[in-house]
Parts: sequence; structure tokens; C-alpha cells
Amino acid sequence: MAQLNLVLLGPPGAGKGTQARRLCEDFNLPYIATGDMLRERVKEGTDLGLQARSYMDRGDLVPDDLIIKMIIERLQEPDTEIGFILDGFPRTEVQAEALDRELTELGRSLTAAILFEVPEEDVMRRLSGRRVCVKNGHNYHVEFNKPKHEDRCDLDGSRLIQRDDDREEVVKHRLEEYRSKTEPLIEYYEEQGILRRIDAARSSDQVRDQIRATLAMALFEEQV
Repeated sequence: MAQLNLVLLGPPGAGKGTQARRLCEDFNLPYIATGDMLRERVKEGTDLGLQARSYMDRGDLVPDDLIIKMIIERLQEPDTEIGFILDGFPRTEVQAEALDRELTELGRSLTAAILFEVPEEDVMRRLSGRRVCVKNGHNYHVEFNKPKHEDRCDLDGSRLIQRDDDREEVVKHRLEEYRSKTEPLIEYYEEQGILRRIDAARSSDQVRDQIRATLAMALFEEQV
């Protein structure tokens, strides 16, 4: 089977995390969420992690070149031989170009950039309606997954809260950041012919089916 090297794109609340877990199950691919990877490297005390920590301790952003070094290091581990799922990187066209250069050095390339398309009003409803219990982090939604008792977790009885980053004004800011910095990647990958658009406003199962069909077509196109 050909490699499945994937990048996930889309606004916050588009369901990328849910579908990434399903892709891992369906294709046995490692899921590389760059925020998690960065925290792991810092915790492990690797050379790159220590360099990153020096920036984080000062409250500075970790430079692109350091992040890409971590990613390329991760992509040389044995579990990525059949492919990978990248989420959270690249976020800008400069990062995308750096990723392409480094992958070329490894003799690899992206199979597809999967774009999760969902109307902004749906994103607002999904994120601003989320609630999480303070004890164990169980998730609910005021519209789609209501608890049996208002403001109380069904499983442990603890109080339900709205996370700060799910407040409406914060969600609006996150969407503005996405539009200004990440949306240019859509044109970048479209020009390369590897952008695959997914209707993420549909049910989770329908989205999964569309992704599977889309990837099957992408692999077929690579082989002809």
C-alpha cells in the first residue's frame, strides 16, 4: 500500500480531532498533533525540547525552524513508515513550504491536505455550546449532547463549566486568526492539486465515509 501522508486543515470546531482518531483506526496511522508533540519533547528533555522550552519560558513563540525539526525527527520514527496525520502544522504558507522541502529531503511527499469545510455559524454553535465537567473532563453540549441534570455531569456529578477558549468572543477571535493565517494554505495546496474538500457540516459517520472515499481516489490518482 502506498503511503498516506496527510495534513488536516479547517477552522476550530470542524471535527478534525474526531476524524483523526477514526483515520488512525481505519489506516493504522500515527496522529501527530504538533501541540502535544511539543509538550512531550519538552517533558522528555530532548535537545530540541530544551531549545523549545527556552522560548516558552520567556513567553515567546517557538520558531518555525525548531518546530519543523521536531516534526521531521518524528516523521523518521518507525511507526510513520506507512504514513502520518499532521494536525496543527502547517499553519502558514511559510511553514507549508518548509514542510515540503524537508519531506522532499526524506524522499516523501504529502498525499493530501484534507480541508474540513463548515459554516462559521455552525462552528460558533459547536464550540460555544460545549461544556466540560471540572472533575474528569467529560464533554457535553447544551444542544447536541445535553446532560440529564443541568450543569451537572452524568458520570461523576461534578459541575459543568464552559472553557475560556469556548466563550463566544474567544471563538470569534480564533476564527479571525484562522482566516488571516491559515486560509492561504487552501490556495497553496489547491495549486499543488492535493487539496481535498470535505463537507464537515454533515454527521460524523457521513464525514468519515467521504474521507475514506476521497483518500481511495487520491491513492488511485497517485498510481496512474
